[in-house]
Amino acid sequence: MIVTRFAPSPTGYLHLGHAFAALTAHDTAMRAGGHFLLRIEDIDSGRCRPEFEEAILEDLHWLRLTWSTPVLRQSARGDAYRGALERLDAAGLVYPCFCTRKEIAEEVARSIEAPHNMALGSEGPIYPGTCRNLPLHVRRERMTREPYALRLDMARAIKCSGPLIFEEQGAGPGGERGVITAEPALFGDIVLARKDMPAAYHLAVVVDDAYQGVTLVTRGNDLFAAAHVQRLLQALLDLPVPRYAHHRLILDETGRKFSKRDQSVTLSALRASGVTPAEIRKRLAL
Repeated sequence: MIVTRFAPSPTGYLHLGHAFAALTAHDTAMRAGGHFLLRIEDIDSGRCRPEFEEAILEDLHWLRLTWSTPVLRQSARGDAYRGALERLDAAGLVYPCFCTRKEIAEEVARSIEAPHNMALGSEGPIYPGTCRNLPLHVRRERMTREPYALRLDMARAIKCSGPLIFEEQGAGPGGERGVITAEPALFGDIVLARKDMPAAYHLAVVVDDAYQGVTLVTRGNDLFAAAHVQRLLQALLDLPVPRYAHHRLILDETGRKFSKRDQSVTLSALRASGVTPAEIRKRLAL
């Protein structure tokens, strides 16, 4: 049975791009007689707001979407994320990083200037591993007095997992389709958690997709690269592997992705102007 999900963050109002993602996930499940799930990714307590979550639910109801209940909220999943982190840590794959963003940017800049150092990854500059080899006693002492993030030791993780693949049923930004060889090294030592966030995006997504039984991840092809590192985390945590179906992005008149900052294309604004759900579907060619 196909199980899809729509997982918005309540940090702003939904726009046309969100509508396309939600409708695509919903319609894919319904056509196959499957289940469509809603997950509220409210793990970033500093940016998420209750009023935005209320607006998300209102917009989705207005679009005439239905989903299986209960709605999962990441803010209630701290124990699950900690358990995943403890498992990775026990395998020797996690280390604390004390670098500030400024320090990382400066180190990356120096690395880029060095012709022998590849510092650019699939999402831009990758973390240069400044804290990776700190002695254990230094790590422990600094952890008592400095803020830190927890990073995945990518090289060790890849050795543990071996070669990996995932199945793409949609199309990545370069038209990628079929069986794809995962290349998580392109991301470098990703952040798994921060002091103010029990799990970063990649870790939370794989843990929650497995918990909810998601079998098909439908999302924009701007997130195609994320499947590479998420496939690695699935292997390290012995989690089931969903199939992926990345889809086209909805762009504005200038060819740019819609943003939550652009209030003119929020679903609430369109609804207030008299636009109907049917007209939304027609505009999105659904």
